[in-house]
Amino acid sequence: MSVVGLNVDLIRVLSLTLLITTLAAVESRRLRVAAGAYCAQALLIVGLILSFAAINPALYWWAGTAFVTKAVLTPLFLFWYIRKTRETELPPLIGFAPSIVIAAVLMVGFFQLTHSQADLLAPSPLAREEVFRTNLAVAATVFVLGLYAILSRRDAVKTVIGLCLLENGVHLSLVSLVPGLPETALFGIATEVVITAFLLLYVIAGVYQQFGTTDTMAMRELRG
Repeated sequence: MSVVGLNVDLIRVLSLTLLITTLAAVESRRLRVAAGAYCAQALLIVGLILSFAAINPALYWWAGTAFVTKAVLTPLFLFWYIRKTRETELPPLIGFAPSIVIAAVLMVGFFQLTHSQADLLAPSPLAREEVFRTNLAVAATVFVLGLYAILSRRDAVKTVIGLCLLENGVHLSLVSLVPGLPETALFGIATEVVITAFLLLYVIAGVYQQFGTTDTMAMRELRG
């Protein structure tokens, strides 16, 4: 497999734009803005899958599924949850300014590390192609920032968004490493987390109605 048949410039632009939407989803204190940033990222993921479908028509099925689950259903669940609870994120464990700095360092550091060590991290001939190296670097960065959101935020919606970012990072790496295999579309469809996100938000909304909090740390204390 090579870059022949692919719109390399489009893939690069879509991939790098994922970093902007990830940073906005993690750092925005307005939950609607964060959910909107995730929705924009979902559309970018769909665009990337469609770009690779030029060399593997089976990916059109994955793109359609991703559009429905990532760009439609999951944002609907997020906005539904926000409407039932609160519009502004609970104060995170790390202040806004330090968090921006940490997220920026993680973004630049992991992108450069993964891009320079793509051959080691993903021993595949595709890793030698520049566009695939960029995609893998972006995928690793999105994954790390999603994990950072889960670990540093107290607000439940940010935890769910972080989980969805983790999934997007995994999906980008999957379509970048093995875009030509018919099974790639099946793996992508099978690993959608939309049901998990819905169930988490449904339970958390119920907890908010009962106890008046969306603080994940406070929820741990409720078990007692």
